[in-house]
Amino acid sequence: MARILVIGGAHVDRTGRLEAPHRPGASNPGRWEIGVGGGAFNAARNLARLGHHVTLVAPRGGDAAAAMVERAAEDAGIEDCPITFLDRATPSYSAILEPDGNLVTALADMALYEMVPARRLLTARLRRRLEAAELLLADANLPESALSALADQAAMRGLPLAAIAVSPAKVVRWKPSLAKLACLAMNAAEATTISGVPAATPADWPAILGRAGLAGGLVSAGGGPVAGFAGGTAAVLVPPPLERIADVTGAGDALVSGYLDGWLGGGELAANLTRGIALARLTAEVDGPVRSDLSPDLLASALAAMPKPAPIANSEPRRPA
Repeated sequence: MARILVIGGAHVDRTGRLEAPHRPGASNPGRWEIGVGGGAFNAARNLARLGHHVTLVAPRGGDAAAAMVERAAEDAGIEDCPITFLDRATPSYSAILEPDGNLVTALADMALYEMVPARRLLTARLRRRLEAAELLLADANLPESALSALADQAAMRGLPLAAIAVSPAKVVRWKPSLAKLACLAMNAAEATTISGVPAATPADWPAILGRAGLAGGLVSAGGGPVAGFAGGTAAVLVPPPLERIADVTGAGDALVSGYLDGWLGGGELAANLTRGIALARLTAEVDGPVRSDLSPDLLASALAAMPKPAPIANSEPRRPA
């Protein structure tokens, strides 16, 4: 299995679930659920449970929330190497949901991520970890200057860099480094933001993003078609319907985790996409952003039992104009 260095967000997720429709300006009965999330951290836990040696580098404070992240990393078998700011709060995301799951409001306290300068990612310790890694995976929670420095270091070493978009607001931080990415995982809104052009069909994404300078990527659309391209090949697969959905949180991170697991094993593009779709489906079947029972055997069983995703006929590779 591969040695993977993961850098990015690992924070506390607080979800308030209302028992009845929200009443503004009033006390609303409900319950809080507290867990740990973050795009990079979700992917790191998935990849570690699939048998890879994963090292996590994530900013955090000197508080109880930091201890939650540490315990979650240990439970997943991750080598944890935090960037610690003892006088700061660990980032958190707090959301209030209606009984049907729709968002009422949310508060993202992510200021700590903005405090990570590029030099904190270029220490001798981190450079040694870059030298030992076979894949670098990072999300867009860190500042653009820090991400650019990571991309430069990866390119200098010939180290593949896979990236997670995180959100339309943050994906633009990858724009100066697009040509240095082996893969950028995003949804359709994030793909439109990074390219400046919407796609008429999912099969158009490889050409559109190729013109933007990206050599490889994944574009998802909820439960809709998933487009992938790499090495001059492209594919668009339609996931089979899922009978039961408990929580879609983390499904996108699971998609890229499964895809990278297949890619590291030398799989072909369509097979890697199918692997990512299977892991996303497994994740959506449970509450929370990851499955604590994930294993190579569970993923293999899900792949064997899953109806084969349907290819879209016009998804042949297209050379960027």
